[in-house]
Amino acid sequence: MSTSPVVQSDPPQIVACTISRDVQNFDLLIEDMESALGDAWGDLSFDDAAAFLQQPESKGLQFVTLAMDTEDEDNLSAISEVIVAAKESGIKVILIAEDVSPTALHQLLRQGGDEFVPYPLPENELARAIERVLTKEEVPVAQSGEKGFKPTGDRAGVVIPIHGLAGGTGATMMAVNLAWELANIEKTDPPKVCLLDLDFQFGSASTYLDLPRREAVLELLTDTASMDAESFLQATLAFGEKMHVLTAPTDMIPLDMITPEDIARVIEIASSNFDYVIIDMPSTMVEWSQVVLEMAHVYFAMIELDMRSAQNTLRLKRALQSEDLPFEKIRFILNRAPGFTDMNGKSRVKRLSDNLGISVEVQLPDGGKPVMQSADHGSPLSETNAKNALRKEIVKLAKSIHDVNQADTAEARA
Repeated sequence: MSTSPVVQSDPPQIVACTISRDVQNFDLLIEDMESALGDAWGDLSFDDAAAFLQQPESKGLQFVTLAMDTEDEDNLSAISEVIVAAKESGIKVILIAEDVSPTALHQLLRQGGDEFVPYPLPENELARAIERVLTKEEVPVAQSGEKGFKPTGDRAGVVIPIHGLAGGTGATMMAVNLAWELANIEKTDPPKVCLLDLDFQFGSASTYLDLPRREAVLELLTDTASMDAESFLQATLAFGEKMHVLTAPTDMIPLDMITPEDIARVIEIASSNFDYVIIDMPSTMVEWSQVVLEMAHVYFAMIELDMRSAQNTLRLKRALQSEDLPFEKIRFILNRAPGFTDMNGKSRVKRLSDNLGISVEVQLPDGGKPVMQSADHGSPLSETNAKNALRKEIVKLAKSIHDVNQADTAEARA
């Protein structure tokens, strides 16, 4: 008989917990937690979690995964308490939600949720979410728009939204290239330019500039009450060290998930720290569209010489005038306009203007395939095809905007 002592291995340190009404309802979560952590995780109910997270035993936790479905929406106050308790203890929170309403999800993200993953869990998505929350503070500052730029809060930037009134009219192309030309309009003392992509579902400004989308954007947008200039800049990305970009969120979110108050705060913080704020708008009119229109100095509407644009322009005009909104702020830009020698095309432009009772103040030529190629390469036209006719017209528009702004500034100082 052996007298050797029995060797007992210490139980693994618990570094995470699942929190739910019943974790058995989320079998895929159990599998993914075991795959990511082995036995180094535990399970808590909503009733026990808030109390446990305030105990010394919880200090070893790095994160919790909070899983909920539609039945839990009546218990949002208790779930919010769990999130608050976790954040007070410095513990990251990953929300796992199945068929939860955008309103409920919005509320929980505001309370401090760090990540959101839908259920059923996409393959490897939980592991990626864990990696993101555990390395969030390790993201180098050089990746954010804070590098080389310090907020001053002493500016009154010109706010210029760009809105495509029909699909494919070139609104994002215009927003990206106009912002870049403004950022390069002066050689010695260039203005500070910020590009906001407010198309939360299909925004592609990041694609046009080959910039990554960041989780910090959704965190910023869902907690604008605590936003300051520093946190705003950290959520942006610098392009070419001359322009700052707030990209669309990583995941598609409901347009009405962000409130008019949120949008107003974002535009205010941007305009107080930048000379120009260019906004790429969604084609859909939503509750906060009115806020953007009212805060805009000029509002560019992109159209083409077709029936879609004509009908949508008429709809927009009627909608704004029926609500006594400032339709006069809108300046119409005709993309792919007829050439100089196309007299028939020019006649059609005049009929369009007369029939709709609008003035087409800017006509942009068709830039051809180089425009799409530039977007696919993630670079402004000035970097890929500087002599393109479309790029030259955008430069003229940028110079006109800058000259007017400089004149107004000089007059205000006089």
